[in-house]
Amino acid sequence: MVLTPSTMLPIGTPLASFRLPDPSGRLVDSAELAGRPLLVAFLCNHCPYVKHIADGFAAFAREYAARELGIVAINANDADAYPADAPAKMAEESKQRGYVFPYLYDEAQSVALAFRAACTPEFYLFDAAGRLAYRGQFDGARPGNAVPVTGADLRAAADAVLAGRAPSGDQRPSVGCNIKWRPGVSPL
Repeated sequence: MVLTPSTMLPIGTPLASFRLPDPSGRLVDSAELAGRPLLVAFLCNHCPYVKHIADGFAAFAREYAARELGIVAINANDADAYPADAPAKMAEESKQRGYVFPYLYDEAQSVALAFRAACTPEFYLFDAAGRLAYRGQFDGARPGNAVPVTGADLRAAADAVLAGRAPSGDQRPSVGCNIKWRPGVSPL
């Protein structure tokens, strides 16, 4: 495990287009999600940083989906090298955690590259116009640091975006495991 910070994609960046499958093969297209605020989370199954916040994030997603926040999660890890991140395992993870959002597989890693995603977990919140309003951490909780998992940073940003306001400019990078790139893929 390599501790990696998020790249902090510039605020105002437009949502990158994507069309990715969930573990059942159902395709989700970013165009279907347009017109309302959207959270794109880069997750995976095996990262201890994701595991640490996964139940809290699942609760956040249930609460905010009910408030009309669009949510998708993307796993871009090389499942050949990390079989715990294969689509069948993603389906198990989604069911176990009670995810209420599509958990998509970016096998070619092209979407992760378009987002300049670097780590898991990593969060990108877009406003209703499809412009990046927040990128960074869920909250300050990390494995072993005794900070409670609350989602405070992402909650504050989502509350602002849902109210039509810009989130605070004080946005902290997420940190976690680096995305497991396929051989020959050149990140960032």
